[in-house]
Amino acid sequence: MRIAVITESFLPRVNGVTNSVCRVLEQFAAHGHQALVVAAKPGPEQYAGHEVAAVGGFALPGYRSFVVGLPLARLVKRLREFQPDVVYLASPVSLGWAGAAAARRLGVPCVAVFQTDVAGFARRYGLRGTDKVIWSWLRRLHAQADLTLAPSTATMRLLQEHDFPRLALWRRGVDAERFHPRYRDELLRHQLAPGRQTLVGYVGRLAPEKRVDLLAELSGLPGVQLVIVGDGPAEGKLRAALPEATFTGFLDGLELSRVYASLDVFVHTGADETFCQSVQEAMASGVPVVAPAAGGPLDLVTPGRTGVLYDPDSIYELRAAVMRLSANRELRAVYGLNARAEVENRTWDAVGEELMRHLEAVVKDASTTSSALMANAVITTSIENNAAAGRATGAVAATGGATSSDLETAA
Repeated sequence: MRIAVITESFLPRVNGVTNSVCRVLEQFAAHGHQALVVAAKPGPEQYAGHEVAAVGGFALPGYRSFVVGLPLARLVKRLREFQPDVVYLASPVSLGWAGAAAARRLGVPCVAVFQTDVAGFARRYGLRGTDKVIWSWLRRLHAQADLTLAPSTATMRLLQEHDFPRLALWRRGVDAERFHPRYRDELLRHQLAPGRQTLVGYVGRLAPEKRVDLLAELSGLPGVQLVIVGDGPAEGKLRAALPEATFTGFLDGLELSRVYASLDVFVHTGADETFCQSVQEAMASGVPVVAPAAGGPLDLVTPGRTGVLYDPDSIYELRAAVMRLSANRELRAVYGLNARAEVENRTWDAVGEELMRHLEAVVKDASTTSSALMANAVITTSIENNAAAGRATGAVAATGGATSSDLETAA
């Protein structure tokens, strides 16, 4: 298949959308499919053997690492040149809107992936009262797609409540080899917690939409050392609020694998997560999870088996959940083993095959619809031709006769 991937975020910017797109592109390459990536500048010339077409974009105020692609007048021309079988919209907003419109103009089927709760994102940045407008915009955008894929059952329900049409569930995979308990490093643990404290860690963007200010509520818990992995606009305030915490900055590769596996408890604070990949990575690393009972974590964390879910509006429940696991080594060990067992088969190969089935289905439906329209056009043309022939025959009779070649010419 030839697949045009239009994404609001791509390398060198690293976030959930970028990571998912990279894994999807790797799956396309592994199965012999060819993709064209359209993303905001700057960016690489190619990824996983696929061409990357960079377009203009602008950074969101207060969130400079998140660049939104601007719609491009030449997008239709670029897609026509590539001749895709299907257009894949990754977390579409502005560039995604242009991609959906271009797909419709070219008669190419389109699949949209809902990945970012834009309305929740706006609320966390103080844009109150915008929910209705944002949801209306997103509903109109996704209505142009042949199918919208939701990453969790909670997100699916949310989209249904907002009357999004043609929905299907498509979860994310995890690299269970990269994130594995074998990367637990006792030397690293000693460096992070020389007093042999329980390591409680957060991994992700340090930004308002993640509610990272709640991590400050864990300050002073007895026997606990906080480890915070990541960067973002809220880092300065968080460092000031947590002077005793260890901040590692952004980590990737083996360093990230080692930190994940060396934690005793993983904690997440965001309440607007459509999936929450960091929770799944922690589970693959054999670490029990404390997460809000909202959004994606509802599908990932099984209370009493792999971790604890807390009321997202209760600081008391957050602290109590972390204290409970921090104080019970045996419970942590059991939850960690269970967590690993639950996610180790959720490979990107498995979810990649599921994605291809969705893409192939919309291409097949589009082809069937096109064939039906062509057949209807042939039938209509035949009826019109027969009617024209009948009129010609009547005209010949009225004029006293004509040759067969005259009738063929009239028809």
